[in-house]
Amino acid sequence: MQKRRLGNTGLEVSAIGLGCMGMTHGFGDPSNTMEMIEVIHSAVEKGITMFDTAEVYISSNGSMTNEELVGKALKPYRNQVMIATKCGIKIKEGRQVVDARPKVIRESLDGSLKRLQTDYIDLYYLHRVDPNTPIEDVANAMKELMQEGKIKHWGLSEAGIDTIRKAHAICPLTVVESEYSLLWRQPEKDLLPLLEELGIGFIPFAPLGKGFLTGQIDSNTIFPANDTRSKQPRFKQAAMQANQALLDVVKHIAEKKKATSAQIALAWLLAQKEWIVPIPGTRKIARLDENIGSVEVTLLKEDLQEINNALATIDLVLDRWYPNSDNAKRIGK
Repeated sequence: MQKRRLGNTGLEVSAIGLGCMGMTHGFGDPSNTMEMIEVIHSAVEKGITMFDTAEVYISSNGSMTNEELVGKALKPYRNQVMIATKCGIKIKEGRQVVDARPKVIRESLDGSLKRLQTDYIDLYYLHRVDPNTPIEDVANAMKELMQEGKIKHWGLSEAGIDTIRKAHAICPLTVVESEYSLLWRQPEKDLLPLLEELGIGFIPFAPLGKGFLTGQIDSNTIFPANDTRSKQPRFKQAAMQANQALLDVVKHIAEKKKATSAQIALAWLLAQKEWIVPIPGTRKIARLDENIGSVEVTLLKEDLQEINNALATIDLVLDRWYPNSDNAKRIGK
């Protein structure tokens, strides 16, 4: 597995990571625990070193937190891997509430350390920016936790440009995590130039467009109520029909490269910047192998130009959340 360096703080990880959220949270019923442990073990054995989870990823039936699963699976490999988890979102009365007060960050970290069966976190994110807590307070809290050896690096998830600058000035960020894929290219406008300027790495989540870019779902797909895609505008039938034009382009490139659509989507991300490490999620070893294979796919300048030219002519339906929803209001703060 190829390695990549994230930011200027010395964190080196596999060129792609494994997003573990979907194993228990967000995409329907949780999968069998032992089967998911097998997937995670297979990822380690095949060279993946970055594993992403979060405090708030709890299964829909409440049977297990994602951190417990990841901690149990990675315990035999702890010194070989980098664990990323997140704080800043709590479940209160059945709803997600953003809370990034320093005392809450410490409480969250203590809980994560226990669930992950470790005494330190390699990469600790603020999951969403709390408008009621100055980001300077958060950055100082993270600096203290680093000094205490409880975390090694820190990052922000879906933060705005001004917030990133303020936080980085107090305690240098190793990474920022936000959505980025062929389906969602908003980070290219302001975020990626800022990260390059400041020497911060980038972790794109949903690099396969939450499954759309694999070509395995289409406008006839019906998502269960406990699958977050059932509530997202871009997964409504009309939106997926409109976005099929992008998938057709990806399939065309895949055929030329003797690759899959998922591999082209991941290879495209890897080709954008050398400090980008996507974290596709999966519950299947076959898909894991497919994703790992993307590292060996080389997109030439003419391939990238063909994709860019096609994207310029396609009217995509992109919204992940409805504009006035709580989820939409948390992004880019």
